[in-house]
Amino acid sequence: MINHAQIITATVDFVKKELEGAEGGHDWWHIYRVWQQAKHIAAAEPADLLIVELGALLHDIADSKFHNGDENIGPAKAVAFLQTLDVPAAIITQVENIIRHISFKGGNQEKTFFSAELAVVQDADRLDAIGAIGIARAFNYGGFKNRSLYDPAVKPNMQMTKEAYKNSTAPTITHFYEKLLLLKDRMNTATGKKLAEERHAFMEVFLERFYKEWEGEI
Repeated sequence: MINHAQIITATVDFVKKELEGAEGGHDWWHIYRVWQQAKHIAAAEPADLLIVELGALLHDIADSKFHNGDENIGPAKAVAFLQTLDVPAAIITQVENIIRHISFKGGNQEKTFFSAELAVVQDADRLDAIGAIGIARAFNYGGFKNRSLYDPAVKPNMQMTKEAYKNSTAPTITHFYEKLLLLKDRMNTATGKKLAEERHAFMEVFLERFYKEWEGEI
């Protein structure tokens, strides 16, 4: 097997090529940020760094949102790629499980898998969904899907099934309540929880100003 650094270099090259032209909130730079954040969190948490890095780099290799809801394409593509590098089967299985179980999917699904590495990568991914970058990504994706910014008549659905969440067309501001503002309290690691506090607070300030500007108060 090639060494850790060579595996990561090859994976970075693979991901960059696969995600060329991807939607701006789920492109290589999203992967890059999650990867860097995951390494930062892993430095303070008991997790296998190779699994963490591969999980972070491959977690959105074929996001089901952009593949007709098919949740098997991403894991299959990641497994096939890692096999070409002769990565041990046990590591590949761990990475595959991270990809299969990282997504929010409405937040009401029962957890069927957990590992220290999933905890780290999931926290890193969720941190990229909140704060300043999270706000930017939310509106970028909303624009990509031609969703309205805000509609006061559309109330958040806090009991969405996985299917309802996947098919939602709610305005971007509604998405803050259905996902983004929930993430702070769903972090797995002590490091993730600490980092989420400031990003969450920034979103609250943003929303307060958004509503005031919406009504022409400032």
